[in-house]
Amino acid sequence: MLRLFFISLLLVLPVRAEPLPATSPATDSRVIVQTSPLAGFQHYAGRALFPLLRVGDRLDLVREPDNPFDPRAVRVDWRGVQLGYAPRMDNVDLARLLDRGARLEARILHLEVSRDPWRRILFEVVSAEPVQ
Repeated sequence: MLRLFFISLLLVLPVRAEPLPATSPATDSRVIVQTSPLAGFQHYAGRALFPLLRVGDRLDLVREPDNPFDPRAVRVDWRGVQLGYAPRMDNVDLARLLDRGARLEARILHLEVSRDPWRRILFEVVSAEPVQ
């Protein structure tokens, strides 16, 4: 009974069709590669720099293939100063992409004053080139 009512509404409601534009506006089709907490924050300059950091600040990703603790290490820098690393459990894809020469951009997504160093900085990595 409800189905018939719904169908009758569809038949009664006006429909307006508009042609699609010949060219659609350019959209940002970059892909989010990952979102991660910053590892090692407490061991580097993060504590001293924390008051200066802002959400949206650009971060540099530096591949460290010769790192003795993790051959897939990806260092995270802010204005040339090391803040920490991409977490070991999340760095496999980042390392592969950087090794292949992919252009990636990283930014601070969230800052939190916390005793837990894993909660202080959340960063996001996106492809720097549009995906087609």
